[in-house]
Amino acid sequence: MESKHSQEKLSAYLDAELNAADRARVEAHLAGCGECAEALAQLQALRGRVAAEAQRHAAPEYLKHRIHAALRAEPARKPARRAWPWAWINLGLAAAMTAAFAVTLTLYLGQPNADDRIEQELVASHFRSLMPDHLADVASTDQHTVKPWFAGKLDYSPPVYDLAAQGYALIGGRLDYLQQRPVAALAYRHRLHIVNLYIWPDAGGHASAPQASVRQGFHLLRWSQDGMRYSAVSDINPQDLAQFAALLRQKVAQADAQ
Repeated sequence: MESKHSQEKLSAYLDAELNAADRARVEAHLAGCGECAEALAQLQALRGRVAAEAQRHAAPEYLKHRIHAALRAEPARKPARRAWPWAWINLGLAAAMTAAFAVTLTLYLGQPNADDRIEQELVASHFRSLMPDHLADVASTDQHTVKPWFAGKLDYSPPVYDLAAQGYALIGGRLDYLQQRPVAALAYRHRLHIVNLYIWPDAGGHASAPQASVRQGFHLLRWSQDGMRYSAVSDINPQDLAQFAALLRQKVAQADAQ
């Protein structure tokens, strides 16, 4: 038996799909052919790696039913005159598994991280607040009216400051929902622009400097201070939003020092 014909039957030999006569011929050839013996060892190693590392995904029931229905509806076809070599079938299976792995990896890498998710929630909440009658549950420019309104509605007391003298007038406050919990949202007006400030407890408790980002045309600033997390969202320019954050951080620092 020539090596070429023997190697074409190695996969069938490995899968115990040969009849007794063919199996005996392949074994006799392997005993005297180092090249084919090495090819068989490579196939065995490949099978071991696929069994150990390849991911298996069960098809959903609806897909199974559709495939079965399509097979039943498929007209009977005459068998092909020439069988595909097993080597090509193995190559096709390997290519299919590689493609499936690439798709899985792409979907995994495409998942948003924690920062992306919170920024998406913040922008969505800011956008909702701009709809009629969504900006404030308690409409007041008096911080001593807005702050007590949150009592009993949240398990923490958010700091509330009116910055009208610095160009950022308090409009009011409302309850919102971020990261699967209720949070305080304060609305400010700067000229013709709305600034939403979201405040909730910081589980880590570590202070952090403001981090700026842009999403869907809105500017965001996020920082932690004095056990709270702050997130400001607006369409004002980044310099004005940075000034707003600096004023708030100064107010919080002064209150903490007293």
